Amino acid sequence: MLTYAIAIAFGIVSAAVLLNAYRLFQGPDVLDRVVALDTMYINTIGLLILAGIWWATDIFFEAALLIAMMGFVGTVGMARFLLRGDLIE
Repeated sequence: MLTYAIAIAFGIVSAAVLLNAYRLFQGPDVLDRVVALDTMYINTIGLLILAGIWWATDIFFEAALLIAMMGFVGTVGMARFLLRGDLIE
């Protein structure tokens, strides 16, 4: 039962990544693209967590944590650049 649920979740999250990629490349505004990239980070974390459950290994959870930290810093940096025009004061 768990294998079917994980397989279905892989499909759903993969579809979400593809839809985010569409919004990232076809977004009407820069802010829409930033939000799509941030959402893509979250979906990638979900895929890594599902892969960690599927293969029963801990390395995917550590990779998900690293991507979460880099995604947060990247999103904050991009928002700061869009609001102020520079990153370093």
